This record gives sequence, C-alpha cells and structure tokens, in this order.
Amino acid sequence: MSSNPRVELLTLGDELLLGIRANGHLAHIGGELARHGLILRRNCCFRDDVDEIREFFQDSWERSDIVITTGGLGPTVDDNTREIVAEVLGAELVFRQDIEDAIRARFKRLGKEMSKNNLKQCYLPAGAELLPNPYGTAPGIWMEKDGKYLAMLPGPSSELYPMLKEHVIPRLCSAGLCRHDEAYLQIRTMGVGESGLEERLRPIFDQYAGLGVAYCAHQGMVDVRLSRGKGEYSRADIQNIAKACQEELGPDFVCFGDTPLPKVIFDHLRAEERTLAVAESCTGGLLANAFTDIPGASKVFTGGIVCYNNDAKMELLGVPEDILAQHGAVSAETAVAMATGVAERLSTDYGLSVTGFAGPSGGTPENPVGTIYIGYHAPCGTWCIRMKYPGERVTVKTRAVNRALDVMRRKLNKYKVEDAMVTLIRAD
Repeated sequence: MSSNPRVELLTLGDELLLGIRANGHLAHIGGELARHGLILRRNCCFRDDVDEIREFFQDSWERSDIVITTGGLGPTVDDNTREIVAEVLGAELVFRQDIEDAIRARFKRLGKEMSKNNLKQCYLPAGAELLPNPYGTAPGIWMEKDGKYLAMLPGPSSELYPMLKEHVIPRLCSAGLCRHDEAYLQIRTMGVGESGLEERLRPIFDQYAGLGVAYCAHQGMVDVRLSRGKGEYSRADIQNIAKACQEELGPDFVCFGDTPLPKVIFDHLRAEERTLAVAESCTGGLLANAFTDIPGASKVFTGGIVCYNNDAKMELLGVPEDILAQHGAVSAETAVAMATGVAERLSTDYGLSVTGFAGPSGGTPENPVGTIYIGYHAPCGTWCIRMKYPGERVTVKTRAVNRALDVMRRKLNKYKVEDAMVTLIRAD
C-alpha cells in the first residue's frame, strides 16, 4: 500500500438522493479523516438497490485501499449492504449469537419486544470484526482482505459518528494508515473574507516553501489549515507560523482549532463568573440554541426569550411602547431595549439581542429585507450594530446569529467593533 492510501466513501440511501435528508456524512467523515492525515478521494451516493450496491462497491474496492460504507445495515427489506458486500468479497455470512444477545438486551431495556427481522443484523462476513454500536441495533463491520480495509457503518449519524471516532479511526491509526495526532493546525477567523484573508497572510506563507495551506469559508467565518505539505516542517514550525498569523489577524483571530463561537464566549464568561441571556425576534431561537449546544451551558447561559411580535416585546422584555411606535420593531433603539430588557428580566450581566427583516417579505426603504440590528448590553454600557445581509431567509438568520456572537466576542476582548454601520447608543 502506498504512503498516500486511496480512500473512498459510499453513502447509501434513497432518502439522500430524494433530498429528504442531507448527506452530512460526507462532510463529517471527510473532515475526521483529513484531521488524521487521510484525504477522501471520492464519495459515491446511490440508492438502496442491490445492483447499484454491487456495482459501486466492486468499483471502489478494486481501485481503493480503504473503503467506508454508510447505511444499509438495518433490519428492513431495503437494508442489503451487508449481503451484497459479502457476496462481492466472496465471504460467507456467519451468524453471531453475541449480536443477537446484545439486540435482545437493548429491546428489553427499552421495554419492547424484538421483532424477528432484527435477526438479519446478527450476520457478519466471515473474517470480519464487529464494531460495537451502543446507540442502535445494527453493529458496524471492520474487515481486512487482500491488503485492503473496509469499514461498514450504520446510516444514523448518532450511531455512525461515535463508531467512526472510537473504532474506525483508531484501527486505521494502528494499521499505520493515518496519524494519531492531528495532521494540520487550524486557525479560525471571523470578520474578514476568504480573498482578503489570503492577501493578509500571503507574506507570512511566502516565507515557507512547500507549506500546506487550505482555506474554508462558511457563514461569515473562514478557517485556515496549515500542514507540512511538501515541506519538512515540524509541528513546532507550524505552531510558530500559526502564531505569526494570529499576530497579523488581531481581532479577526478567533481561536486555534474548531471551537465554535458560542464556546469561545462561554469560556470567557465562565472564567469571569459572568452570566448571559439573549432576546430574539427574526432568528427565532437560533441564538439561544447555539449556547444550549454547550455541555454545562447553564453555568453561564441563563436563558433566552423569543419575542416575534410587538406585544411580546413589550410584555416579556419591557420594551417601551413609544420606542416601537416611533422607531419600529426593526431599529437600533428596539434592539438595545431588547438586550437591556432580557438582562434585567433574567438578572444577567450581559444581554444580547437580534431583530431584523430576514425576508423574503417585509422591509422598509430605510431598513430593506436583510437588515439586522444586534443589541448588546454589558455592565459598562450598551451598543447596537446594524448590518445588511443578502440571501435566502435561512442564510440571513444564520449569518445574523454568527455576527451577533462575533460582536460579543470582540466586545469581551475589548476590541473595537469597526464597521461603517456601527451605531453607538451609549457607552459609560
């Protein structure tokens, strides 16, 4: 096998091609493999059809060193991956009593009777290893044959992701196919576009011939990945290069790694024993959800209030009626009143609010569709930032949440929020 093994991913499921469910497995598996130095060369997505399973698997197996499949390991009539793959590999399916025992025990814990079709999941190709699945009934399968490696994983992400991390990646590392540590160092940035970021960091990277540099932009953030590339740079070299990038970026540097913005804010407030509450209109709870994804969020995050109409803003947040009448629900004055109101009502040190026109309808000549106001209440004062984002409703909402989080991150770090659309309401 070459030092750069070829890895292919086969994602099965009619629901993927019908658009019922997004193919998130590609992004997750590709990212996890890259983190350990393996580059996914191809992903094929196809139906739960025996002929297609046979065709695509045989093609990938013939030209790849590592094949990963997702889906088709369950108990129903359309779950045929196990059977077809065993056929292609010329491996007999062998019944495993331990799998049946585990499935029966799971149903018993749930207080349910196990149906007979679950016995279909108790067969493994001869010579294969079982990959335990504590979150479902379908076990994963690991197989080594003819100097190649096969990992077969169930479709649900709640089952697949832990199995990939806890069983597949360690086996690939033990086989010498990937690195135990991370293969690259990532820099997370916010507030500068991909092209602008490349221009700012190019003078640093030009000093290191062969350095691996990759950019990834997503919803207002841009990540930069640094790796050895064709050079002979040590981990310490890459860390020093990353530190030089951090100094150049200043306030636009968020963190090393992939820590989400809410976690960055959480860590800061937790260290200072401060609390936060949020008030939302157009984002409909997305801002609060961003914090509740953090384990132990209640140590910092007290709660959120979604106030979609004016009556709710007045009743739940205490926004004065004359502010709404004079300036409207989408205004700097209302955003600040929302941030201050939620901090007062929930007794927190900080308040963060979002109000705006996410579209596609609404808007005014002064505040067209896509206009967002972010209110920020802190012990030292209150501010509001106005911005306008073009795009679909969901995109506007997501970018509004990310921008609100970034405004708070910068304020907590005592950076100036330099934006032509910043309106200073009050600063003590």
